[in-house]
Amino acid sequence: MDSIGPVVSTIIGWTYFIAWSSSFYPQFILNYRTKSVQGLSIDFLYYNVYGFICYSIFNLSFYYSESIKEEYKERYDNKDNLVRSNDVFFAVHAMFISMLTLSQTFYYQRHPSQRLSNIAKYFIAITFTGILMMVYGILFQVNIGRRLLWIDLMYYLSYIKLAVSLIKYVPQAYLNFRRKSTVGWSIQNILLDFTGGVLSIIQLILDAFLSGDWSGISGDPVKFGLGFQSIAFDILFMLQHFVFYRNHKHAYLNTVDEERRRLIGEGLVTDEEIGSYSS
Repeated sequence: MDSIGPVVSTIIGWTYFIAWSSSFYPQFILNYRTKSVQGLSIDFLYYNVYGFICYSIFNLSFYYSESIKEEYKERYDNKDNLVRSNDVFFAVHAMFISMLTLSQTFYYQRHPSQRLSNIAKYFIAITFTGILMMVYGILFQVNIGRRLLWIDLMYYLSYIKLAVSLIKYVPQAYLNFRRKSTVGWSIQNILLDFTGGVLSIIQLILDAFLSGDWSGISGDPVKFGLGFQSIAFDILFMLQHFVFYRNHKHAYLNTVDEERRRLIGEGLVTDEEIGSYSS
């Protein structure tokens, strides 16, 4: 098990990396094919970008920064953290593809009501202010009962990512509920996300078992939390797509024309708009 276990962990890690990373592309491709982002929550897109910026900084620091590694060992009885190279690649890749998807909202067709909500604005502004305050506290060694370290900032970023992941799907789930349809929201990204969430949890538990250090899970709470929350929301979206609103669309997108007809049928785009996209 000592020789096979790490190999299995690596395979699982890269498999969930592929599944989770691939999950970002169906929505991006769907937007491109229909030349529309209607049916897609703007809050979800901004949350995604903000969350993955925080998560990328967290993973890059835990994987490459020697000072962060030393601070982790001091805090967790000289144990190594469980951030792997696939975690780093996943976070950075997700950040960039999320930015690309968000950029589509600036030049593809969208409804006037599709804009960033005040709740999302307040959340981003307040948590970003917290980041600035922590940086100030670390640089100027502000005494808050103990000295703040850079690893504390990294954990704060990871908690922002976890909070983002807990709330980012709510606007999309509510939008699907209000429209009684999942048209414009790609189910393929949910199926891939569900696969990645399950494998992510399996890898984290396997790594903790192999190392004999279950504090590795508490030392990387965002990865553990991300896996569970993604599974919960993915199940909800699958129920919306395949059960609750199954009569409002087909299970899969077979052709560009099919999706365009569905968007027209939902009143999300007009026939004239579709014609202008095709010309």
